[in-house]
Amino acid sequence: MSAVAVSVRSERIDLAAEMAAFAPDGDAGAVVTFTGYCRDERGRLSALELEHYPGMAEREIGRIAAEARERWSLSRIACIHRFGLVRPGEEIVFVACASTHRGAAFEAASFVMDFMKTRAPFWKREHLKDGTTGGWVEAKDTDDHAADRWHRL
Repeated sequence: MSAVAVSVRSERIDLAAEMAAFAPDGDAGAVVTFTGYCRDERGRLSALELEHYPGMAEREIGRIAAEARERWSLSRIACIHRFGLVRPGEEIVFVACASTHRGAAFEAASFVMDFMKTRAPFWKREHLKDGTTGGWVEAKDTDDHAADRWHRL
């Protein structure tokens, strides 16, 4: 596996395979993974439609991952993000960070998620259980605030 691996795909993420492929081979003292899932929004959501800007999404995630790798001296980092229709309970995103120490791996994974939410070109639209298509999901101020904290650290 390369030091920075980025993938944007429509297929489900095989978490066991991704974690096995990322297992340290003596170069890391810690591996932190994060998996984000689609929620059913209290039973009203049948799917979340994720669209992205092909090419630009991969490049931006790659920039975010490279920045995290440099900032926390990660030995490796992997970022996978899905697009297309994602059902409640299915994974949307997977991030893995390997570092000498756990603190760096935890912080790097949090940093990557905060910036993928605010800088990577993805758009979400709700598909409701009543058969209608909802609107595009607006960006949240809380996401911007979470990303902003990294500029102060």
